[in-house]
Amino acid sequence: MSWYQISLKEIQGQLRMSDILPLIGRELALFSNDMSVYETRLLTIVAESRFLVLGGAGSIGQAVTKEIFKRNPKKLHVVDISENNMVELVRDIRSSFGYINGDFQTFALDIGSVEYDAFIAADGEFDYVLNLSALKHVRSEKDAFTLMRMIDVNVFNTDKTIAQSVAKGAKKYFCVSTDKAANPVNMMGASKRIMEMFLMRRSKDIAISTARFANVAFSDGSLLHGFNQRIQKRQPIVAPNDIKRYFVTPQESGELCLMSCIFGENRDIFFPKLSEALHLITFADIAVKYLQQLGYEPHLCSSEDEARELVKTLPEQGKWPCLFTSSDTTGEKDFEEFFTDNEVLDMARFENLGVIKNEALYQQELLSLFEQEISQMKQLRAWTKPQLVELFHKMIPDFGHKETGKYLDSKM
Repeated sequence: MSWYQISLKEIQGQLRMSDILPLIGRELALFSNDMSVYETRLLTIVAESRFLVLGGAGSIGQAVTKEIFKRNPKKLHVVDISENNMVELVRDIRSSFGYINGDFQTFALDIGSVEYDAFIAADGEFDYVLNLSALKHVRSEKDAFTLMRMIDVNVFNTDKTIAQSVAKGAKKYFCVSTDKAANPVNMMGASKRIMEMFLMRRSKDIAISTARFANVAFSDGSLLHGFNQRIQKRQPIVAPNDIKRYFVTPQESGELCLMSCIFGENRDIFFPKLSEALHLITFADIAVKYLQQLGYEPHLCSSEDEARELVKTLPEQGKWPCLFTSSDTTGEKDFEEFFTDNEVLDMARFENLGVIKNEALYQQELLSLFEQEISQMKQLRAWTKPQLVELFHKMIPDFGHKETGKYLDSKM
């Protein structure tokens, strides 16, 4: 098989469930049984309801949008800042599902903008609001300015859109958290933990549910998505060999979010149950399986220079240069967890979905402190990363932040 044929095969088939599951060490989809049990109720509720999906053109947002669309909603409006991704979402939906009788529209808007506020003021009539927008990368904590945007997107935009949903009479608000919010060690996970604190305050005014789940395999910007890019651009595969993660497929991420949105009670946090079907696997192991699926034998290199040089010749020999190293960058968590020891769990309601049950517990003085200090920094138009880290420690006293001075942008 020629280089071109292999590349084209990968581009065409990269996101099929049947291709992804073997790469992440699984044979079966996680939530098939729960989805089957609840499918009739899902069809009825979705068909009678109006949905607004924020951040709907990202990987998880697209998956959620498709889960809603294929069940024929009365109204489905999708908002995302990425015009290009939105175009692809529409093309994908039309090519996969066709059309529905309901009102389906997309809007290329920043939910933090005045244009979005005008959009909500002009319409805003939705039963369910799902917020999938987020800055999700650990690498985003390398500088103080991206960190501030992370706080805006993950915390304050969420709080604002909940208030707008309350004002417009929505019955339910859903947003995504992360497994990294449980005992966070990086600023991204901590920002989501702080977001959960703000959710508890808003839960007095509207029913809110959320979800913590694992890495979404081959989602935009992820390391596994980077494998696709490296193959297409004929570049070496680089991955850590000491970090194990749980993975869900894009479709599973959409199913988890929809189940939490529709069936979650106020303040519920859904997560995948750990079972024989959900395995920890290293990025390096996935890289090996990925290359073998494409017909390549991994060739282990000892340096970046060697890997860059060998990629010029090895692919024609059926081999691909790989650099597998230990991780030493800021914010990497040694293990993953979906809940903490002091959280109350309901493990009986669903077969493969666990639920964290929460009371409306929060410290108003802490939330006010966070709002005030961030506002003051913005007014001064000057802040530092240590200032933000210190503030996060005030919000989360046991925040286990790991600062190594090294970041992913310094690696290939």
